[in-house]
Amino acid sequence: MAQTKGNGNMPNAHLHELLVDELRDIMGAERQLLKGLKKLESAAESPTLKEAFKTHYEQTENHIERLKTALSSLGLSGRGKKCKAMEGLLVEAEEIVEEFQGSPEVVDAALIAAAQKVEHYEIASYGCIVTYAKLMGHDEVKDLLGQTLAEEKETDELLTEIAMSEANVGETA
Repeated sequence: MAQTKGNGNMPNAHLHELLVDELRDIMGAERQLLKGLKKLESAAESPTLKEAFKTHYEQTENHIERLKTALSSLGLSGRGKKCKAMEGLLVEAEEIVEEFQGSPEVVDAALIAAAQKVEHYEIASYGCIVTYAKLMGHDEVKDLLGQTLAEEKETDELLTEIAMSEANVGETA
């Protein structure tokens, strides 16, 4: 079990181990996602979608740095743990790529669906972490990862915009 100096004196100290576990889990998830985003980018047909995946890759690198800073502010190392949820989401994304790669009219819609599942997982994870940090008085963690939470929501909205303007738009007769 990870410990932070003086964690018995902080508000809601009972959440400490959960916060640490969630931080390590999302650190692992973000690192796994870096590899997945490269595959999604190369599989995308739309230049707009390719650019969105490339941009999110760069954001994900920043998310990892913020997580390292957040962990450090709690007196912890920047190590993560394998995130089984992200692993499953990325396996599903790879299956989608394989299944629909020969159908350019469908592949981008399928990739967006897979990417939004990832985004929703990240939004849920960061939302919990930010809440725990707030309840515990860890303002630096709350502020740092609140920025990441906002970026994850923006990415989800961008994917929806691309879906509605390009990927999910069928041909009319």
